[in-house]
Formats: sequence, structure tokens, C-alpha cells
Amino acid sequence: MTTRESPREVVRAACAEHGDDAVVDWCVAFLTGEIPGEAAYGAELPKLVAITGFDNPGGWTAPVDPVNYYWIRVWAARAFLYVWRDDVVDALLVAANDPAWRVREHVARITAQRELGQVVDALLPMLDHELPRVRTAAVRAVGAAGEYEHAAAIRPLAEDPDHTVRAAVERALTTLETRLDRPLQ
Repeated sequence: MTTRESPREVVRAACAEHGDDAVVDWCVAFLTGEIPGEAAYGAELPKLVAITGFDNPGGWTAPVDPVNYYWIRVWAARAFLYVWRDDVVDALLVAANDPAWRVREHVARITAQRELGQVVDALLPMLDHELPRVRTAAVRAVGAAGEYEHAAAIRPLAEDPDHTVRAAVERALTTLETRLDRPLQ
């Protein structure tokens, strides 16, 4: 089943076929490593196929190089942009320390989208990441879900060498002020 459906459509189809709770449970298990890479490309492959929409997620030949197992966690995290249950926050807190930056970037995206204030502190180390896109995702999460005291963490990035980070800081500070209904000075 090679597909060109969007990730949203793939996740919604998986939920329609297997139920939201089952898909969330699979994604939590993938994201936290409860289902490790070997199993994800072994006995648990039907679950990975369901959340990615591809018969061979990643397009790799067998055996899959373990260096690519982080993609499983990326795909699992991405699913939480489209299906949700409140207990996912615990898995996101674990994944905020994932060794793969793409996983942490998705945690920041989910935090921003779902306004998960309880995850913001775990994302603050991402503000120092070498990649601008990771810093930008963290800044956006702070703006969407942070508190007054988090403004001090993102202010220094207003001088970031990357223009997307600087723009994200400006928007995040404005969003924080509006959302919190108070000036940040």
C-alpha cells in the first residue's frame, strides 16, 4: 500500500480501522521505546504500517539499519498532531529528551499545537540547539504554551543569527503577552 495521503489522512484512517485508543497506545509504545526498533520492523510492523501508510516505512531493505530506528519515534510523535489523549503528555515528557533532534522537534510542535504548558520546561534545552529549525520549534512552543517566566528564556534568541528564529521570538513574545493578558517587561 504505497500511499500519497497526508499524514493526517493516514492517522485518521488508522483510527477509523483500529480505534483512536489503539493508535494512541501504539504511538506511545513506539515513542517511548516500549516497542523497540527491532520489533517495529518485525512482529509489530502492521502497527507501524498503519501509522505511516507505507508497507515498508522508510523504504529500507531488511534488515533495517538500527541508526534509522529514530524515524519510528518521529512517525509516532507526528501522529499526536492528529489524534490525542491526555495521558500522551507523559510520553512527550520522555521524548523531550530523545537523542534524535527530529523527535524533540515534533514534541515541540505538539506542545505548541496542543498548548501543553506542562511540557515547556522540558523543551528549554532545545533553545540552544545547533539547528535553527529546532530552536524555532522550541520558541514557538514557549509562545503557545509557556508562562510569564519563560519569556526570559527566549528573549536572548531575538539576536539569533537565523532570521526564522528571530521572527519566531518576536511572534512568541507577542503571543505570550496576549495569551497571558499582561506585559512581559
